[in-house]
Amino acid sequence: MERAIKYLFILLFLFCISANAEEINPAAQITPQNVDYKICTRSYIMPADKLFYVAIAAANANKFTIDEIQSKTGYILFTAGGRQYLASIINIDAAHSQLKITPINNNYFFAPGIVLNFFRYIDLNGATPFVELPKV
Repeated sequence: MERAIKYLFILLFLFCISANAEEINPAAQITPQNVDYKICTRSYIMPADKLFYVAIAAANANKFTIDEIQSKTGYILFTAGGRQYLASIINIDAAHSQLKITPINNNYFFAPGIVLNFFRYIDLNGATPFVELPKV
């Protein structure tokens, strides 16, 4: 009887662990707060076309849903934490560009981790050179 109770508790413990191990959206873990517009804008020392491709990779790496991409004007429309955001790439000169990430509804009460994780990915991977793949 004691053995059966031990197995029952072990199964219950494993069930609780597996129920809590489901994937949680990282954007939902951070408490929403008023975000300053200055946090949503950052300048980079890289051409605008490279920043555009790295920004697409950042949205993908953060598991944001990419709704629309416009390469000619340089913007990415994505959804994170149940809200839509616009990432605009601005060409300053040949070697400098700027990235602005703003909410579509212009309400700056959201989780700042969305913007900060986006910029953190670009900071870490922006210096990686692009490699042209050989044709098969």
